[in-house]
Amino acid sequence: MAEHTAASRLRLSELCFLLQILNILLFAVFVRYSPDSSPGQCPPQLNCSRRSQGSQDSGPLQPRFQDVHVQVLLSFGLLVVFLSRYGLSSAAISILITAFAIQWALLIQGVLYSFLNGKIYVGAQSMVSADFCTSAVLISIGAVLGRVNPVQMLLLALLEVILCTLNEYILLSLMGVSDSGRSLTVHTFGAYFGLMVSRVLYQPHQDKRKREERQDLGHQTDAFAVVGTIYLWIFWPSFTSASTVHDNTENWAVLNTYFSLVASTVATFILSPVLYEESTPRMVQIQDATLAGMAVMGMAGEMLVTPFGALIAGFLVGLISPLGFRFFTPVLYSRLKIQDTCGVHNIHGLPGILGALLGTLLALLATADTYGDRLEIVFPLVAEGSRTATEQALIQLSALPLTLLLATLGGFFTG
Repeated sequence: MAEHTAASRLRLSELCFLLQILNILLFAVFVRYSPDSSPGQCPPQLNCSRRSQGSQDSGPLQPRFQDVHVQVLLSFGLLVVFLSRYGLSSAAISILITAFAIQWALLIQGVLYSFLNGKIYVGAQSMVSADFCTSAVLISIGAVLGRVNPVQMLLLALLEVILCTLNEYILLSLMGVSDSGRSLTVHTFGAYFGLMVSRVLYQPHQDKRKREERQDLGHQTDAFAVVGTIYLWIFWPSFTSASTVHDNTENWAVLNTYFSLVASTVATFILSPVLYEESTPRMVQIQDATLAGMAVMGMAGEMLVTPFGALIAGFLVGLISPLGFRFFTPVLYSRLKIQDTCGVHNIHGLPGILGALLGTLLALLATADTYGDRLEIVFPLVAEGSRTATEQALIQLSALPLTLLLATLGGFFTG
């Protein structure tokens, strides 16, 4: 056993060394700073060229990049502190995955978006996009936590970053889908990618033991959930609005996210005492509802969802998340043989799908009368007349099955 443990440590050390040397060499050959005075270097996946007016350097985005980065490291990182046996080590590994995935995502996204004259140009906006992709990887890891070792997690990140970037490029650049808060490209893709990996790795006897370990939740888990939930409340609106450069549109995304957040949290206090023998929900349940309420606003956040519409969406998803844990997760395991360790299907998958459907409905209702000048910011192709609102809505809707297809096929191959 000691020899096996030593060999595992060496494999992790060797893989980290090889991957980091590879990144250093690729950065040395291809990566350069993006000129501050050139707005054209902004990655197209952020749609900055259409959203910004005049010169747009990385300065105004810097605070939001810091918020998104804190969100990825702390909120997503603390989510994996879930199993008593793996909690602290999982948090450490999540930092390793984040450190590698950000570098790798900058390279892969750079090849697709900003490969000019044989070089990849990076700035604060590139880092925001890399953090988005890293978030999808951390969501996927939540589905297989405790069942894969760190070496396998690194290999998962290596492959998923490529497929996540490809999905993002197809949706945002080729199809012109509006998904600024990443309901599809982060939440939905990350959840179903991880669930398919979990399905391929299904082993009945080991999974039964992992399910028993999952129930061993102590005060340490609740303490981490408190910190994670607080960071979600503080920083997630910046995550939703980070790719929205125009100030007015950003305000919509922040407001709608907060409205959804508060409604989903209240919904948890309504339903959890009914489903569980507790007078108040555990902090982990509140954290899950908070995430779900924010995920549902990913696509619709910058759209005209209206304050009461955001409250309704958050309230409904706040009810769906605990219902999913109580009834749907056991069905996933018993019927589909999918062990979802951290419940990413209820926290990210279903809310991401509902967010995509909400975004499709809002795209169908988008008109110049209701949006005014903002139509050019949110739906530029509709504003310039190359698409009708109906066509844009169909594009938004078709992005959902495409994302599910790429996520499940990619997860199957990776698993």
